[in-house]
Amino acid sequence: MANFDLSALALKAICPSNEILYDDQGMPSVMVKIPKMTYAQLGLGDSTATFPAFIVNGTEIDEIYISKYQNIVMNGRAYSLPGQDPKTSINFDQAIAACSAKGDGWHLMTAFEWGALIAWCEKNGFIPLGNNNYGKHSSESNYKALPANTDASHYALRTRTGTGPLTWYHDQTLDGIADPCGNVWEWTGGIRSVYGELQILVNNNAADSDHSQGASSAEWKAINATTGELITPDGSGTTTNSIKMDWVSSKLTYAATITDSAPGEHNCTFANCVAGTSIGDDAKNVLIALGMMPKTGSIITGSQCYFNNAQQERLLFRGGAYGDSADGLASFYGYNGRPYAATSIGFRSAYVEP
Repeated sequence: MANFDLSALALKAICPSNEILYDDQGMPSVMVKIPKMTYAQLGLGDSTATFPAFIVNGTEIDEIYISKYQNIVMNGRAYSLPGQDPKTSINFDQAIAACSAKGDGWHLMTAFEWGALIAWCEKNGFIPLGNNNYGKHSSESNYKALPANTDASHYALRTRTGTGPLTWYHDQTLDGIADPCGNVWEWTGGIRSVYGELQILVNNNAADSDHSQGASSAEWKAINATTGELITPDGSGTTTNSIKMDWVSSKLTYAATITDSAPGEHNCTFANCVAGTSIGDDAKNVLIALGMMPKTGSIITGSQCYFNNAQQERLLFRGGAYGDSADGLASFYGYNGRPYAATSIGFRSAYVEP
């Protein structure tokens, strides 16, 4: 433990807002503390209401700790450590299990937490870059990171966590969250689609493992397209007046009814994720808070988004990977179900005080 204490002291000297948190086995992870914020503090209007990422089980929490690094897995547990090849070939349920195995409060990073990250970056005028072009960002010719693996032609694929330039950190400093754009896609908890109907858990209850995210869990709620309130889904994706993912004029168009003549896999840029006339202002705010559509005046360009409005259940991963320069911080990918795993998909744990 003395070595861990020295490590914490060294970390504070370089990254004063970072902390080393220990799981219930006394093993460390490097975490970034995000203090409680309101919608207004995140640049999402004038409301002084607490942003939903900071409400768990109906109680406001003072801070969330986000893994500084994309996670590895040791002994079935997730860890945030620098210079590692992030864990991949892991499915949604396995990612949740690796996080919750660490003890109370540990969880897979949630959709509202990812939405808070997007909002904070926009509010502060900086959208992080990352490895979306085989070891570098497509817009940067000189910045690279240490490769974690290569393909048969010796091109870099994944890079080692936190070894990229400052432009690859969410706040452009060493204190920030590393690699939220690119390197590997990150499974995100607390959100899914069912035949194109968007479903979430209440506030940030996905941060508490007592709230099941299983396929048949009653915790999943649809979103009222008018009021943004959560409603019980009918199980077939046809809940009356719920928010659904329609495809209109080559855009992801949130609507109360799907009119898509050829439902299935579609993709567009984040800027082309829009709300139809059936979506009320309060419901739009929920979508923006989830990072599922841009706010008015968004500075995010690119960030391709993918969804499937024809299948029974599709989970989402976020942020892009090493091989597609079209992807970025606001990208989400919802083509696949919970058993899916690939060498370009990983995850990131987070922590709230139980």
